[in-house]
Formats: sequence, C-alpha cells, structure tokens
Amino acid sequence: MGSRVRELAGATPATRDRYVDLLRVASLAAVVLGHWLMAAVTPDGVGNLLAVVPALQPLTWLLQVMPVFFFVGGFSHALSYRSLLRKRPGGSDDSVYSAFLRARLQRLLRPTTVFVLVWGAAALLVQLLGGGGGLTGVTLRMVTQPLWFIGIYLAMVAFTPPLLRLHERYGWGAFAALGGAAAAVDVLRFAAGVPYVEFLNFAFVWLAVHQLGFLRADGRVRRPALLAGAGLAAACALVAFGPYPLSMVGMPGEKVSNMAPPTLALLAHGLWLVGAVELLRAPATRLLERPRVWRTVVAANGVAMTAFLWHLTAMFGVYGALLALDVPLPAPASAAWWAQVPLRIACAAALTAALVAAFRTFERPAAPKAPGHPAASGGGPLAALGATLCLLGVLGLSMVGFNGLLDGRTALLIAIPVSAPAAVAMTLGGWLLVERAGRGRGAR
Repeated sequence: MGSRVRELAGATPATRDRYVDLLRVASLAAVVLGHWLMAAVTPDGVGNLLAVVPALQPLTWLLQVMPVFFFVGGFSHALSYRSLLRKRPGGSDDSVYSAFLRARLQRLLRPTTVFVLVWGAAALLVQLLGGGGGLTGVTLRMVTQPLWFIGIYLAMVAFTPPLLRLHERYGWGAFAALGGAAAAVDVLRFAAGVPYVEFLNFAFVWLAVHQLGFLRADGRVRRPALLAGAGLAAACALVAFGPYPLSMVGMPGEKVSNMAPPTLALLAHGLWLVGAVELLRAPATRLLERPRVWRTVVAANGVAMTAFLWHLTAMFGVYGALLALDVPLPAPASAAWWAQVPLRIACAAALTAALVAAFRTFERPAAPKAPGHPAASGGGPLAALGATLCLLGVLGLSMVGFNGLLDGRTALLIAIPVSAPAAVAMTLGGWLLVERAGRGRGAR
C-alpha cells in the first residue's frame, strides 16, 4: 500500500486542489472522533455526553462538520460532471448522466454494500441463536445510524446535473433560492404547524450547502470572512431568538433537532463553517506542498469511507470487550470516565484500522470501462431509479437498524414504514440498476 500511495502522490497534477482532499479527510475524521467522544456507554445502555453535560453543546459548532463534507462534494461533483461532458461531447444526456452516477457512486456504494451484507449476516446469525439483548441489541440498532449521511450524499450526486445547470445560469441566485426554500419550510413548520413539511429540508438545506461547492469550483467564494461572519451571526440570532436548539447535532429527548430534519439554523452554521475553512485555504495549501503531508492525505483518502462505515463497529467492539473483561465503565463525564477516554479512543482507532485493512479493497474504484462502449441511450432514467432506491434503502436502514430483524421491526421513513430486509433489498437492487445503466450496451 505504501508504494501505491507514493505512486499516486507523485502523479498528482499541479492543477489539483489538494486542499479539497484535506477537507474531505478532516471532516470525516472529525465526525468519527465526535462519535467516539459523545458516546456515553454504560451497562444499562448508550447515552449522549452532550445530554449529560449540556455545557459542552457549544463544541458542536466546531465538531459538526458534515456541511464541510457536502460542500467539498459539490466542488468535486461539478468538476467530475464537466469533465465527463468534455470527454463525451457527442453523448446523450442520458448516457452522460448514467456514466456520471456510476462513476461517482462506485467508491460510495461498494464499501457500503459490503458493510450492509456483513452486518446483515451477523445480525441474522445472532438473532437465530437467540441473542440481541443488552449491548449487542444496542449495537445492532445503532451501528447503521451513520448511513443517513450516505443517503443524503446519494441525493446530492443524483441532483448534480440539473442543479449545476441552475448554478451556471443564476450563480448565487440558485443558492439563495434553496436557502429561501429552507426558510419557508421552517416558517410553515414552526409558525403554521404544517405536518411533515419539515422533511423537505433534508433536500433544501443540504443541497444549498452542496451548491456552495459549485460556487467554490467557479472561484465565486471571494469573501470568505464575510460569509463566515454572516453565517455565524445568523446562526447565533436564530438560536437566541428562534425555536432552534443550541446543539448542532441531535439530542435525545429534544422536541426540535437542528439535524433531523435539518433547519435554517444548520444552514447558517454551514455558511460560517464554509467561510472559516476557506480562510484557512492559503496556509493549508502551502502545508500540503510537503511530500510527506500530501502522502498522508492521499493514504487517508483511499480508506476514508471504509473507516467511516466501520468506526461505530470498532467503538462498540471496544465497549463489548471491556464488559466481557469485567472492566468497570465509570459514570459518563466523571473523572474516571475522562481518564479512560484516551485508552478507549486508542483501542477504537486500532480496531478501526484492523477493519479498514480487512475491507479497504472494496473502496478501490473498479477498472475503467473500455473505450468505445458508451452507456446505453435511455440509461439515465434507469440510473435515476437505481439511485432513488439506494437512497430510500440506505436512509431506511439508518433508521431501523438490524435489531428485530426476525421480528418485523419497522421505522418510519417520512411516512412509510420500512423494515431492515426491505431496506437491504432496495439498496442492493438500486446499486444493480446503477451498475447496469452505467455499463451500457457494449460492456460485458
């Protein structure tokens, strides 16, 4: 792997924006570390450290960095789609769209599919043997929760072509339209009490952040200090005077969450984060010119999605080992609990590294398609259907988990009950459709 990393790092073109790669890795690493820190596991269950110590909730204004990842996604998707259009000047919209979806979703869905199949088989075996209680049951329920991020990212990839066209025509106006739609949804939700309307902000808020990536790709984020200041001021005002909670992550028992579904306050938080990371662009770019630093970023990018998928597995594995060895679990936020934090994180990191070593091969992109075999005409609708099924399946699985697999347990996906087997079937079926649409007529 080391020689492969050196080869990739050495072949990096001078035009590549290395800072974007750093942001991708750093944002996922911050999410992983945040999950490991926030988990307050006791023999009785799993709580949230931020609920135990509410004074720590302002830290979420720094550690809730998912907006940065989606911002980076917008930048990368714009470059990728435009590159594909240049390479296929005579291709139909359908063929370019299906090829774009397949290319962008490969490194996302291949490791996700393996994760789902491995955990599905393990959950089935555990429950056939009569297990599924205690920490095992909690693990089966919670280990799929980070998949919501995969579902949202799928939607961003699927909507890239039409939203990119809107961006090219209206620029900041397209972002303003999505932001205005998010504000309108919150007005209908909080002022008019319209039911279910809040779920629209899963699209409006995250796609607005994604749109900022398009603007960055065209060099139109020219005043990052103004963007950061305006976003921070808006977020503070909305939290201080509006119905929005302080925490930028979901809290157990709260009637309103800034995350699920997203709110206007989270969009303002995204603005300030994007502005803040853009202010750090110049010094970080100079740092990334050092060969050793750049090789580290390249290596981390090659396994980032695998590490993200398996980091909760590693965390629960560490807690399970502590319980099996009769190591006492101190009360969350106690002095003994804080003293144990470095050891738990080190063990979780080591176990994550072992899982990455086992599954990293599935994150490698498949061999490129042989030239002369364009995707089939009409593949666009098939690819869109596949992406939709993947989106629904992954989101459904993030909500229902694998516990109660044999009992018909369901969770509401917007207003539709979804079981784990149905979610797995939609995910696998959707991926097969995307693959078929992207291969085209001539592929074997």
